[in-house]
This record gives sequence, structure tokens and C-alpha cells, in this order.
Amino acid sequence: MTEMDKKDYKLSENIKIAIIGLGYVGLPLARLFATKYSVIGFDINEARVASLKSGTDTTLEVDDATLQAVLVDNSTAEAGLYCTTSLNDIADCNYFIVTVPTPVDKNNRPDLSPLYKSSESVGKILKKGDIVIYESTVYPGVTEEQCVPVLEKVSGLKFNEDFYAGYSPERINPGDKEHTVEKILKVTSGSTPEIGLKVDALYKSVITAGTHLAPSIKVAEAAKVIENSQRDINIAFVNELAKIFNLMNIDTQEVLAAASTKWNFLPFKPGLVGGHCIGVDPYYLAQRAQEFGYHPEIILAGRRLNDSMGEYVASQIVKLMIKKGISVNGANLLMLGITFKENCPDVRNTKIVDVIKALKEYGILVTIFDPLANVNDVKKEYNLITINSTPNDKFDALVLGVAHAEFLKLNFAELQNENSLIYDVKGVLGTIADNRL
Repeated sequence: MTEMDKKDYKLSENIKIAIIGLGYVGLPLARLFATKYSVIGFDINEARVASLKSGTDTTLEVDDATLQAVLVDNSTAEAGLYCTTSLNDIADCNYFIVTVPTPVDKNNRPDLSPLYKSSESVGKILKKGDIVIYESTVYPGVTEEQCVPVLEKVSGLKFNEDFYAGYSPERINPGDKEHTVEKILKVTSGSTPEIGLKVDALYKSVITAGTHLAPSIKVAEAAKVIENSQRDINIAFVNELAKIFNLMNIDTQEVLAAASTKWNFLPFKPGLVGGHCIGVDPYYLAQRAQEFGYHPEIILAGRRLNDSMGEYVASQIVKLMIKKGISVNGANLLMLGITFKENCPDVRNTKIVDVIKALKEYGILVTIFDPLANVNDVKKEYNLITINSTPNDKFDALVLGVAHAEFLKLNFAELQNENSLIYDVKGVLGTIADNRL
């Protein structure tokens, strides 16, 4: 096709979209598509679906009014979002978009089981002419070499003859109310040139920032996995700088501020690298590289350094306590925040737990305060107790682990014992902190 054909490519009518997985990625996408198309959101979590049907998103990615504006009571041909746990409800859809998580296991190996299970579910209802689009972060080759065979086996249909595939990597930034899904340029791809155009046109119809049609699914998969690997490596570099400058008694934040005056200096900051993207994606790329006989040195070195930062932060806090004459064993410490990033309730793969674990090994009594974290999720995932409201006690040490907006309004003095300290992991408290990363 010519460039003009690509530009003017028209979607067929009667589009009905199923979104598989209604979490941080799936729900915002479903809400957006529902402003223009008939969308059915499918999730196996009954409590999650019930909450969404009532008009509330507990992840806080979509506000109640915006969600309620697109919700419908049943599946129709009209634009709107219907949420369900029944596979039968999505059987007559012709686009299936899979947005399930792709975590790593305890040994940091890619866990593709959510993708396999989702592909099995879609395969049960797949029809001729349907298109299955994956958004989950994977290593190059997963869509066509891992997911498609499952679709073929379960459905009995033949790939690129009876059904087709696409890949459009998610670019959701949890907690960010400025860079919402429609405002972030979207990479698209398809299993054939024609399907690539269809997938691209579908996303282009709702993504105001535009799209970039990649020449193949593998290129799109590779583009996604290196986005966060690049950030991980850059953060590892400044984390190493923080360790070096701390030994020299130089403020890393001041060094970075000075260096940032150069137009092409990249303004990364030291910190704890958690979450479901930056702290995970490099392992997917590394795993695939090793399958091809290549041992990725820089990628894994960056991961090792970033994974060591929780213990490093804890050691810095303990050193500061000793310098201030605070008895470490039995000290009371308030950890402000346990989510993986600010203004977001997501606790998946949070590295704050590494700091807490190390502090407890020193004999420190840690109280965790986070107004956004779900206490049940924290208990289930990490077996830790969290409180959602400001404690009435006073503490020997306060640690700002997550820069929630609510924390920046706190009166820290009211929470401090007479001889106490404040350690600022995020570097946002200014002169009230005794030290910062």
C-alpha cells in the first residue's frame, strides 16, 4: 500500500472490542475506547468487576465521574463499557485486547502464565476474522511464538488465515493525571501488513497523540522492552553516583542540579526502582538474550545495583541514627509510604519493602503509614501491617519513602521525638531533612 493508502485507511463498521484484564492498563484503555465503540471489559476478579460496575475504580486511574459516564448495564452495539466475569459475554467481539500483567517469579524469571491463561480464554471463543491484540510487556517473539500457538490449539483456527494478531505495548503511567492514555503516542503492529493498518487505525481513532506503526510485531515488542530497560540503566548510573558522592560527603542532588544546566544532560535522579515496569522489563530482555547465547552485562549490572538500593538506604538511615546518638535497637521509625510510586495505590514490586526488611534486621520497630495503599493487598503480598491515617505517636526516625502529595503537607515536627531524624529518600523535603539519597 502507498503512504496515502495508509493515511486514509478506513475501519469497517460494527467494531466490538473486548478488553481482557481491567487493571491499571486495561481499565483506562477500555474507558477510552468506550467513548466511541461498544466495549466489554472482562476480568476474572469478581470483586474488581463488582467495584467497576458500581462506578468506582480502586486503582484511582479513572475517576468515578469519568468511569460512570461510559458504563452501560448490558452489552449493546452502542458505545459504552460493560464489565463482566463471564467469557460468554465477549464471544461476539471481533477485537480482543489482552492487558494482563507480566511479572517475574522469585528468581526474576519471566512469568508468562497470565498471558497463557488469557490466550486460552480467548481461544475458546475465537472466530474467523477476529484480531487478538496484546499490550502486555514481553520479550520479542512472545506474541507469535508463545501466545499464538495457544490461540491456534484451543480455537482450532489457523493463524493469519482464520484469525490475526497485533501488538501495541501499553504506555500507562500509574498515578499520572497529565499523561493519560490518549495523550501518549502509541506504537502499533500487526501480523500482516493489512492487519497492521487495521490495528493502527483502531488506536488512531481514539489516541489523540497519534500512533507509530511498527513494521512487525517483534519490533514493537522490542521497542517496549527497551524503553524501561533504558530508564533502569540510567537510574542505576545515578544510584551509583549517589553511593560515590556520599562517600565524598557531596550532595548528589546538588551535583545533578549543576550538571543539568547542560542542554543534553539527562535529568535522572537516584532512588528505589520498583513497580511492574522498570524493575521487571529488563529481566524479560535479559532472558531472551540469554536464550540466544548472549549474556547482557550492562542490563543485568544495572538491575543488580538498583536491587541493592533498599539495603543501602537502610544502612544510611542507621548510620545517621548512630551519629545523632539514637539507640538503633528498639528504635521507633515511621515509614512514610509503601506504594511503588507517589500518588498511586499500586504496591506491586515496591522496593520500600526491601528498606523495611533491612531496618527490621537492625532491630528497628517500623510503623508503615500510607494513605493510598490497600492494607489487605500489603498484608497478602508482603505480610506487613499498614495504616492509612496519620499516627498519634512520636518517632525516633521519619523516612519519606514515597512522595505522596499528602505527605508533603505533614507537620513532621509533631511526629518527632526530641532527638530524632528525617531521612528523605525522594529528595523533596529540602532543609527539614537531616539527609537524603
